[in-house]
Amino acid sequence: MARNNNGKMSREEAGRLGGEATAKNHDREFYQEIGRKGGEATSKSHDKEFYQEIGRKGGESTSESHGKEFYQEIGQKGGESTSESHGQEFYENIGRKGGEATSNSHDREFYQEIGQKGGEARNRNDGNDGKMSREEAGRKGGQARARQRRNS
Repeated sequence: MARNNNGKMSREEAGRLGGEATAKNHDREFYQEIGRKGGEATSKSHDKEFYQEIGRKGGESTSESHGKEFYQEIGQKGGESTSESHGQEFYENIGRKGGEATSNSHDREFYQEIGQKGGEARNRNDGNDGKMSREEAGRKGGQARARQRRNS
């Protein structure tokens, strides 16, 4: 048992013993309830900027203490979890929303450029067996998307 200079129990030791006693007397629901109440009280006394700041600090701290493998692993776990809990309709919906957001923030030249780059990259890695080149297909796809945007 840790004692301070006066022979009394240290704060650290008293806190540890108090925590152990509380844990013996209460179940999981008790801790969930006090956590919920604490979260509600905090949300009433803090604004959006507070949560943005602690989120930023937490993100910075995590990025300093974890490497690329950590992020790959949690990304994979998150993707697997999402895949298990969502069906094809979910992915179609988020894909459509992402496409719409990109469409609203980019112009015709953007689509032509990415279509051309995609076509060139695939063309370098693939033989052409008499079909339209991937570069040409990408260019035409970019033009079609730009026309579709203009007409909607």
